[in-house]
Amino acid sequence: MRSPKLAALELRRFGRGKLPRAALAALLLLPLLYGALYLWSFWDPYGRLDKIPVALVNDDKGARAAGKKVAAGDDITEGLHDSKTFEWHEVSAAQARKGVEDGTYYLSLTMPADFSERIASSSGDTPETGALQVRTNDANNYIVGQISRTVFSEVRSAASTNASRSFLDRIFISFSDIHDATKKAAKGADQLKGGIGKAKKGAKDLADGLQDAKKGSGELAGGIKKLNKGAGDLESGSKQVSDGTRLLADKVNGVAGQVRPFLKDNKKAIGDTARLVADSAKGIRHNLDVLVKTAPTAAKGAHAGSDALDAVYKARCETLPLPDPACPDLKKAKVAAADVAKVADDLNVLIEDDHGDLDTLDRHLATLQHQSEALARHAPTLDQDVATAVSKINALDKGAGQVAKGAKQLHTGLGTAKTGSADLDTGVGKLKTGAGDLNGGMFQLADGSGELAGGLHDGVKQIPDYDKKDRDQRTGVMSDPVQLASQSLHKAPNYGTGFAPYFIPLSLWVGAMVAYMLIQPLNRRALAAGASAWRIALAGWLPVAALGVLQVAALMSVLHWALGLQMVRAAGTVGFLFLVTACFAAIVQWLNAQFGAAGRILVLAVLMLQLTSAGGTYPVQTSPGFFNAIHPFLPMTYVVEALRRLISGGGLGPVWQACAVLAAFTAGALALTALSARGKQVWTLDRLHPELSL
Repeated sequence: MRSPKLAALELRRFGRGKLPRAALAALLLLPLLYGALYLWSFWDPYGRLDKIPVALVNDDKGARAAGKKVAAGDDITEGLHDSKTFEWHEVSAAQARKGVEDGTYYLSLTMPADFSERIASSSGDTPETGALQVRTNDANNYIVGQISRTVFSEVRSAASTNASRSFLDRIFISFSDIHDATKKAAKGADQLKGGIGKAKKGAKDLADGLQDAKKGSGELAGGIKKLNKGAGDLESGSKQVSDGTRLLADKVNGVAGQVRPFLKDNKKAIGDTARLVADSAKGIRHNLDVLVKTAPTAAKGAHAGSDALDAVYKARCETLPLPDPACPDLKKAKVAAADVAKVADDLNVLIEDDHGDLDTLDRHLATLQHQSEALARHAPTLDQDVATAVSKINALDKGAGQVAKGAKQLHTGLGTAKTGSADLDTGVGKLKTGAGDLNGGMFQLADGSGELAGGLHDGVKQIPDYDKKDRDQRTGVMSDPVQLASQSLHKAPNYGTGFAPYFIPLSLWVGAMVAYMLIQPLNRRALAAGASAWRIALAGWLPVAALGVLQVAALMSVLHWALGLQMVRAAGTVGFLFLVTACFAAIVQWLNAQFGAAGRILVLAVLMLQLTSAGGTYPVQTSPGFFNAIHPFLPMTYVVEALRRLISGGGLGPVWQACAVLAAFTAGALALTALSARGKQVWTLDRLHPELSL
């Protein structure tokens, strides 16, 4: 009997009775438990994160920066609710702590009270780091903690970007301020340059003027020196004058005290006498003819008057130690009276001799007349005239004293001026030297101001001046300068699609493993009939391979139409899975055929080795060295890699390699099964009474 007929007979057994049929149906649907059901359970877990309860604590009190209110906590809270990343519950800090501890919440996110203040500080003088506080509890769920780290890393990045934008915006505004200030400075430097040009001319004029001033200060010092010497002479002379007037005043005041009473008491007599003499002289002049007759009498009267004046003069002017101020007038009156007497005598002589000159006499008489009249006029006020003279002498004395004092002060002042003029001359000399240095320095300053103005204008061109649009664009780039331009080649749309290449071969291996629990790996009838070893091997393999094809059809139908698995190469995937189930069936058949009941345990062990070394979840490079060592030698390694290319897309190199490897494993396993079948055709006591039976 050929192998296909033997395989059909083996399958025909499941058509006898309800229980075998149910077993066959369960056998066909078993891969769905590992493939479809398992994938369904976490087909798209990231798409349902909004069902995970998470505590959100917003203690942020806000802040103010650059006159604007900053409420980073509220902004993040609003963004988290809109993102629907988790099921956010806004609670207090104590409720969040308790909820994470007892499992009410998987984790908590807290924004502290000073969160906005620290964020706003990035645009101030003392920037600080704001911290989001995350509390997880791996006792609740380890995977949620891992997911939260990714989510909160994005939240932190967004908050940091906003803070950086505020800080960088202030920098760009500062650039604009610096640009404007430098522009003003450049304008001021231009004005400074013009002012320095004028100052340079002024410095030259100053130097020239100080040169003239130096010459003048020298002449001034020489002149003041001469004035100082003259002032010394003036001081000495004025002191002598003051001393003389003082002595004169003392003497005049003493004599005046004695003379004034006499003049006051005898002024009438003096006046009368003087008038008499004047009248007499006048009469004589008009009566020269009578003169001859009256001459003797007149001579006597003249002598009497002369004697009286002589007596008064002697009494007031010769006997007193100090002469009376009126003595000159008395002396004149005395002399006049004496002259009158002499004239009278001469007249007598003239008359007697008849040889006199009447014209001469007349002149003398005129003089006498005038002097007598003057004496008569002043006689009533002689005492007052003396007082006036004394007052003038006292005033002269006082003035002389003030002149002497002023001369002394003038001399002292000129001495100081002499020293000051010398210092002035020295100082002007220094100023002249300094003005020369200033003139030279102003030339250098003018050159420097020109360079400064030019440099500031160049600086204005180099300092950027950003408007609001430029600032927004640049702060956006600089706050987040590195963008992740990710490009996913052959992206899996969801979690289930990414793990399907791992769980599909798992379900098919389990399907083959369970199938050989119901179907004999080696047909006993063929063994008893002494059939060919290859025929026996194929007869045990074909039924399970056929069931595997049905399992693949059922599994992929559910995955595609029920769960929505999208395959880039659907036909290629199904065809490849036919080869996979055939290979797995051959390997499981050999293990069961060779090792009997123990082979079933080995089948499970081989499955575990393949699952841990195939790289279906994490890259095999992250596993310990043992799994890296067995990774290339197990068929599921190539199955997983090929299914990834068939389902998600990519080059077909790994697919063809996997086909070759699976074909080799299938042929090798069937060959080994044939050897086992040949050995099983000889019955032994161990086969009749096995040590272990499952």
